[in-house]
Amino acid sequence: MGKVTIIGVDLAKNVFQLHGAAADGTVVFRKKLSRLQFCRFMEGQPACVVAMEACAGSHYWAREMVQLGHQPKLIAPRYVKAFIKRQKNDAADAEAIVEAAQRPTMRFVEMKTEEQQSRSIMFRTREQLVNQRTELVNALRAHLYEFGHIAPQGIRYLSRLERFVEDENANLPDLVREICRDLLDHIYQLTGRINALKKKIDALSREAEASRRLQTMPGVGPIAALAIETFAPPMETFKCGRDFAAWLGLVPLQKSTGGKQRLGKTSKMGQRDIRRLLIIGAMAVVRWASRKGAPEGSWLARMMAKKPRMLVAIALANKMARGIWAMLTKEEDYRNPATVPA
Repeated sequence: MGKVTIIGVDLAKNVFQLHGAAADGTVVFRKKLSRLQFCRFMEGQPACVVAMEACAGSHYWAREMVQLGHQPKLIAPRYVKAFIKRQKNDAADAEAIVEAAQRPTMRFVEMKTEEQQSRSIMFRTREQLVNQRTELVNALRAHLYEFGHIAPQGIRYLSRLERFVEDENANLPDLVREICRDLLDHIYQLTGRINALKKKIDALSREAEASRRLQTMPGVGPIAALAIETFAPPMETFKCGRDFAAWLGLVPLQKSTGGKQRLGKTSKMGQRDIRRLLIIGAMAVVRWASRKGAPEGSWLARMMAKKPRMLVAIALANKMARGIWAMLTKEEDYRNPATVPA
């Protein structure tokens, strides 16, 4: 039996499938272990590469493997799929993970720390609460619309909906009025929890030097800075700013062949949270420039003169991503680009 140099692990809640291979790819063992058996088995194994698909529990197990002296490697599931032979099962998945991890050009997912995962949970919880509040506000608008009361979309018009509910001359049945008041109470409770999380995010963004530096860029606030610190790998893993923008999915989708360059819409293949926040921030900058006016002769002014606002926002988000890479790698605050004559 050859020496095991890499172990592929198909993670699950209770049953783990292992595939051990030697340096030349020869199969050394295939095992199906329970959660406790997996921990004991890996403790007795000599130091080797442990490859896993990147999922919710993979970062925890990657940290555990580091403590046991192993070298964890996390692979995006879409990169493993191409190595599955015919039938899909746990054993085939573990074998495919090993084959994918042995490719010299394979891209791996950076292991997250406990602090990063904690911040990501806070970020996701805030997003979930905002979605729940939006759902309740839309439900309240729909209920009042059935009785002839209308209001524009958005949380800013909640006070108008509340006036309809509390107006005794609004001609609302008592049962409807009672239900709408319950919805309003729930909305205000969610708003309080959202504001509390926002304060925590602001406090965290003030503590970290990288977050403070990111917020010097127009269009990047505390939430976007927290998302970049939480979900983005170290900037040193990217060769240039365009690689970071491509990782975010802010570059055109390529379908080139035969030496012909064919570029399509934005790929949207990267980290959706950071991409969405950068586009929102860029759109805020574009709206401000449309009201106040962009600096004469600047890139933004030239783009706004000939392109739709949404397209300009996407292009600006791409420039922001490249600027963020430069700021974090060079450890510099944001500097306004010099005005270039048209």
